[in-house]
Amino acid sequence: MAIYVMLTTLTDEGRRTIKANPERIKEVNNEVEAMGVKILSQYAVLGPYDFINVLEGPDNPTMSRLALNLGARGTLQTMTMAGMTLDDFISTMKR
Repeated sequence: MAIYVMLTTLTDEGRRTIKANPERIKEVNNEVEAMGVKILSQYAVLGPYDFINVLEGPDNPTMSRLALNLGARGTLQTMTMAGMTLDDFISTMKR
């Protein structure tokens, strides 16, 4: 399984949804896990993004499908980046 960082920004509709039902975030988390992606950590943040999500997924196609499915709802926009642990990075640089 690979590590991914997904930055999300709520749309106007997404902000209205979360304001009316903050627990919706956890419902979406369950849907993400049902798509075969594990949420390792999640933070609400200040700044240009509303959430930082650290995810574990099987492959890029699965993560692309997840990002597209979430974005198609009209409540958020995503930017997803592949990541690796520092140990893996250091090991790669020694090759």
